Amino acid sequence: MITLHGFAASNYYNLIKHVLLYKQLPFQENLIYGGSDELLAISPAGKVPVITMDDGFHISESSVICDFIEDTYPSIPLYPENTGERAVVRQIMKIAELYFELPSRRFIPYVLLGTEVPESTKAEVRQVLHRGISALNRLCKFSPWVAGEQLTMADIYVYYVNTIVSTFGSSQLDWDILAEVPGMKEWNNTMSQSAIAKSIEADRQTNMPEFIQKIKAQAKAKAAKIK
Repeated sequence: MITLHGFAASNYYNLIKHVLLYKQLPFQENLIYGGSDELLAISPAGKVPVITMDDGFHISESSVICDFIEDTYPSIPLYPENTGERAVVRQIMKIAELYFELPSRRFIPYVLLGTEVPESTKAEVRQVLHRGISALNRLCKFSPWVAGEQLTMADIYVYYVNTIVSTFGSSQLDWDILAEVPGMKEWNNTMSQSAIAKSIEADRQTNMPEFIQKIKAQAKAKAAKIK
């Protein structure tokens, strides 16, 4: 059985969880947070999520895990058969990660710790987001799914990227970012209504208080070391 390591407040953890549930694969969850020796033992960069196979083989990095799961369990496919179409799906995933999720993620420490975001940081994030919006407008179809008629890995990937964009990017910039990509908000709402997405969201809400407490404790410990 696959073991999924991480925590439910993480959008990338939830992304992999959604893939496993969609493919109807049996798995168990192991609650683990970043920065621990336990995580470093299975994740070279000390990041979640990580999956462990029955033979003790560990894999980290979300896009790599997605490809591994698809290659290992292809019976319920999440990539098109055509290699060019598969490349487009991966391109959408990478652009969403680099130019949508990662810039929005810069706001997380400020929001969780209740501190003001510098205007210079906001300007930098906004610039990168504009690049992502432009690229996704060129690539996304929403007819009805991100890459066309077939639900693909890009749908799951972008949906969980958008949880960070909406929660942190839009709120801190007072900007409805998803509305800048025609069709994205409607598609995002459709994704949120699936039974899998609702179950994962419930688990995320349950984990959030513990996660926030963990972040604040880490920040307090870091401040004490500086003093």
